[in-house]
Amino acid sequence: MQHRGEIVERAIRKSGYPISQIARKLGKSRRWMYLMFDNSQVDIESIISIGKIIHHDFSDEIKELSVVNPDSFSEQESKYNKQNKDYWKNKYLKVLESYNALLKKTNPDKTD
Repeated sequence: MQHRGEIVERAIRKSGYPISQIARKLGKSRRWMYLMFDNSQVDIESIISIGKIIHHDFSDEIKELSVVNPDSFSEQESKYNKQNKDYWKNKYLKVLESYNALLKKTNPDKTD
């Protein structure tokens, strides 16, 4: 049986990222990270999150990840980000248009 914690630890140490920085990005403590290294059954979501942080693909080392397609996560994430960007861009443009209309009302003698 694969020891996921050891695989993750090896990849993190090889990447050179500080453990405290990875823990901070995950919203966990350093202690949690070291306990995870000792855990043979680290959950897949944590492994994928750590892989994204250290830019490492664990699918070659962990069999269960070959079943889960990590690209599907990034596709969903990029789709959400695109929708989110479009929403805020349109909102910003509406605010600018409202602001310009208000300026024209308050100073009718000044034009663009």
